[in-house]
Amino acid sequence: MKKEKKPDYVVFDEEAQKYNGSLLPYASGVAAPKITPPDVTNWKNTNIVSANNQFKSRYDDIQRQYQEMMEQFEYNNLVYAAKYSFEPITGKIYHLYRAKDESVFLSLISPEECNFDFVGSFILGPDKMWEKVK
Repeated sequence: MKKEKKPDYVVFDEEAQKYNGSLLPYASGVAAPKITPPDVTNWKNTNIVSANNQFKSRYDDIQRQYQEMMEQFEYNNLVYAAKYSFEPITGKIYHLYRAKDESVFLSLISPEECNFDFVGSFILGPDKMWEKVK
């Protein structure tokens, strides 16, 4: 038995053996209205700028946090490499000085009470990290 071929403009599903032109998500006839996709270029450009600004803001924030962490790392290295002959107490302020031989030492004596080359004041935190006192 020979199948009857349907014309191209008729939407017939061979597998289901039914007409499905009304179920298609696109126009199936020549007389159907023209489908024009919306122009989303302006929307894309606006959102690209917005997304890039958010990425730049996050990047700048991460970069600032990195700089602060590296500064704290340098201070920790400086204080831990200094000479001192006592065990520092958490929460107490200590002062760092540079000697004439360029060595660095930690002291309890404040800068007002001595005439050493003052480097900075530091406090030992509970996490055993030194923080610079402003």
